[in-house]
Amino acid sequence: MEFIFHRSYRGPLKAVLLDWAGTTMDYGCMAPAIVFMSVFKRKGVEITIGEAREPMGAHKKVHIRQISKNEGVATRWAQKYGRKPNEEDVEAMFKDFIPLQLDCLAQYADLIPGTLEAVADFRRRGLKIGSTTGYTEEMMDILQSEAKRRGYVPDSTVCATQVPAGRPHPFMCLQNAINLQTYPMEAFVKIGDTLPDIEEGLNAGMWTIGIAKTGNEIGLLEDQISALDPEVRNTRLARAYQRMSQTGAHYVVDGIADVSPLLDKINARLAVGERP
Repeated sequence: MEFIFHRSYRGPLKAVLLDWAGTTMDYGCMAPAIVFMSVFKRKGVEITIGEAREPMGAHKKVHIRQISKNEGVATRWAQKYGRKPNEEDVEAMFKDFIPLQLDCLAQYADLIPGTLEAVADFRRRGLKIGSTTGYTEEMMDILQSEAKRRGYVPDSTVCATQVPAGRPHPFMCLQNAINLQTYPMEAFVKIGDTLPDIEEGLNAGMWTIGIAKTGNEIGLLEDQISALDPEVRNTRLARAYQRMSQTGAHYVVDGIADVSPLLDKINARLAVGERP
């Protein structure tokens, strides 16, 4: 045969999957970065905020492991201990990380401006709302309670500890689809502020939208960003846009408040047979 059947979804979007810190709450994604720095400092090894942020989005133990593999961090560790950090060190630091993170989460639980309005618009569109996170279930118990008090309750939340592997693997997205009883995956949009967020969505066969300004890529509070020299601010924002675009994000915006118009664009692309 010269022609074969090609099945093509032409319907609208059905769901969005949102990240937490840096996307819907904790402007600047501060809570985990600060604690990662504290964990290494407890071991007598100082790390920079950039080193703390580089693997952001991964399961927190994986995050610590990746920081430990950073060349500069490993060198400073070897200077102190005569060897590079090993898996036993990673386990010990993760054990320290958990109570430190639990203690400070509520302090960084304020919703990012525009979150409630965006979520209300998603619901008006008939979209289901799921979420993925590198936080553990114990941590998410705190954040979900804080989010609920502020008016944000997603339909589904999946932690990296509930699936075989966290980001950039697609399993949290796929588990959300099961929880939401929704398919196909091209009817989903993954929205997040880290590069692993984008990779996670792409690996799950979803549309992806990167959040460049309010999250980990800039890594500053709103007033700190405003206080930057305009040229510095524009340069840092342009770099965030570029990094997310190069990772494969279909779209990149400053924050969640800018997402809704992109959903119309994705629906138009779906209607003519485009896929993520």
